[in-house]
Amino acid sequence: MNILIAGNMGYIGPVLVQHLKNNYPDSRIIGFDIGYFSHCLTTTGPLPEIMIDKQVFGDIRHFPDELLEGIDVVINLAAISNDPMGKTFEDITLEINYRSCINLAKKARQAGVKHFVYASSCSMYGAADDFPKTEEATLNPLTAYARSKVFAEKDLQALARENFLITCLRFSTACGFSPRLRLDLVLNDFVAGAITSKKINILSDGTPWRAMIHVKDMSRAIEWASIRARENGGTFVAVNVGSNAWNHQIKTVALEVQKLIPETQVSLNEDAPADKRSYRVNFSKFEQLAPDFQPHFNLERTIKDLQEGLTGIGFNDPHFRESSLIRLKVLNRFQQKRILDQDLSWLPIAASKT
Repeated sequence: MNILIAGNMGYIGPVLVQHLKNNYPDSRIIGFDIGYFSHCLTTTGPLPEIMIDKQVFGDIRHFPDELLEGIDVVINLAAISNDPMGKTFEDITLEINYRSCINLAKKARQAGVKHFVYASSCSMYGAADDFPKTEEATLNPLTAYARSKVFAEKDLQALARENFLITCLRFSTACGFSPRLRLDLVLNDFVAGAITSKKINILSDGTPWRAMIHVKDMSRAIEWASIRARENGGTFVAVNVGSNAWNHQIKTVALEVQKLIPETQVSLNEDAPADKRSYRVNFSKFEQLAPDFQPHFNLERTIKDLQEGLTGIGFNDPHFRESSLIRLKVLNRFQQKRILDQDLSWLPIAASKT
């Protein structure tokens, strides 16, 4: 199996590559990434990309057709990947997450690729009702990031064919340790705060709902999407990925971290305006389609995984929210140093400044 992963040098990519190589040791994997976060390592081991057969640096907005020759599966992880970045770079978010995705899918179909896997998001549901959201629920994207996922899914559906299966994985909020850990994700932030300062400061009143999934379980879902038969979901399928047991209010998540990391103090902002980004999710369709690829991690196991991973690298930075483990901070600093331009393209002088 020949696999191309776009956006392989982020949070998910290193874990996904290891998972695929462990399960398909004869596979050939090509990585394609712009390299924004290549230096944001949280590992004492070797560079994660040593497991990749070929690493190509490039901008998905200008994807080279020749890389798709002989490829069986394209996995598109490339994205401006959270709400703060999407708010700061709204037009670029739509260009990368949406238009470039559709362009890549068209090129992949033309090249004879069999499977196209898109990392979508449950954030497209937007606001909670009295029932968990199924795939048929009304979409209510509240941010540029969520809108980009809605637009991409709609246009991808029209591209699916009998010999070109498209799977949109509507992931829950990601969490868990990775060789390129992000600490701008809710559970990861809570564990880092508990370790470094014994404090978890919740910016909301703690009532918003989130579904979450460990990055290793995301990799299992991507594996399923890469090998599924047409009879299992059709030529196009969009599916919520996560576990019904992983629907939690934010304050519940914080209190579980407090229980597992003693002496941690939890504070709520009772006066905060209501956070409309709140939703519960129904994962029954994923259970039906992928019974052998269901999540293995629960909340307790994931907290312990993060604690062990951070402790293992000697992490002890109480100011981590200003560090390179916060993706928006990385992009802002590159722009301040005139390494990235306003369109988030590398400037010609970047090589001499890094």
